[in-house]
This record gives sequence, structure tokens and C-alpha cells, in this order.
Amino acid sequence: MVQTAVHTALKQRLAERFREVNGDHPMTDADDTYVTAQFVSLEELCAVHGRDSDAVRRLMLRRQLPLPGYLRSDGAEMVPADLFALADAAGGVDRLEAWFTAHWADRVAGKAEWNAYLTGQYVCLRSVTPASIQRKDHLTTAITTAVNEPDAGSAQWAERLHVLIDELDALEPAFTSYDRLRFGGPTSRDTCIAAMRTRFPRP
Repeated sequence: MVQTAVHTALKQRLAERFREVNGDHPMTDADDTYVTAQFVSLEELCAVHGRDSDAVRRLMLRRQLPLPGYLRSDGAEMVPADLFALADAAGGVDRLEAWFTAHWADRVAGKAEWNAYLTGQYVCLRSVTPASIQRKDHLTTAITTAVNEPDAGSAQWAERLHVLIDELDALEPAFTSYDRLRFGGPTSRDTCIAAMRTRFPRP
């Protein structure tokens, strides 16, 4: 009975923290379907890896692991299948922050990315690693500033642009309507992939 009460309290605290970060937005049936296809529940992932789900919730609340990417309508905390991969690569959860931030030469930038990682909002990447975060940042910047290049509009320019767009397309999942609510507008897929392909068709 005590264990059940502790489990319920941890789930509630984690849900409250999630809503503090993301806002309180409804999940539609389509959102639930998307999330179920792209992510795995925390309980299922912990069962596969032989981990205690409540211990993982405590790590999330202590800002040692990222929050869930989504809360499904049934309350399931949905996380990426590789949630534990970075901690394993770092040599353990206690070493994860130092390992993660060391990938940025600028310590302030590294800390900022660590804080962003902990929100669980890197649902914009199929696999969340320091390398993929940095590559996404490079690609979105290159795509959005491409219109200012001297040869903008030429066939060669368009070919370069679509190479960048295609690479970003491979890094990013489809997103769902819930994401546009919590992020307060279009996603990077909307602005840097779909809109740019429409505005500048492939030659």
C-alpha cells in the first residue's frame, strides 16, 4: 500500500512538472496515436532495461534525466526508446551532465543545451545526442539564412538548399498538433522543411 501511494505521488509530481514546462494542452486521439507510434511508455522501457520506473522518475525530478517527451491522454509518460543511451555512454547518470556539456566549446552554450535537454522537448529529433542537436542547429540556421546568399534563386543554390532540407528531414520526426500548441506556433519542420520546399521547389 505504501509503495502504491509513493508510485502515485511520483507520477503526479512528474505530471505537474511536465505541465509546468509544456503548459496544459489537450492531447487528441491523433496526438495519442502519433506518440504511441514514435515513443514508448516509461513503464515499458524500464521493464525492458530492468530498471525501477519510480527511481527513474526521481532522476527526472532531480534534473538528472530529461522529462518525458509527452504525457499521453491515459497518463502514460512517453519517452524515447533510447532514453538511457546517453547516460550509458557517459558512464552513468552522475556523469551525464559533464559528459553532455563537454560537447560544446562554449560552456554557457553547453549549459543552456543541457537545460533544454532536461525539458524533454527535444522531440524534434529522432535521436537526441549532442551531435544531432548541433547538426540540427546548423541546418536550421543554414536553411533560414540561405535566402540571403548572393546566388539565391539560381539552380545551383536550389540544389544546395534541398540537400540541407533533405538532411534536416532525415533528422526530424513528423511532429504532431500538440507540439504546435506547447511550442506556441509552427515547428522547425513546418518552417524549414515544408514551407521552404513549397517556396523553393526542387529544380
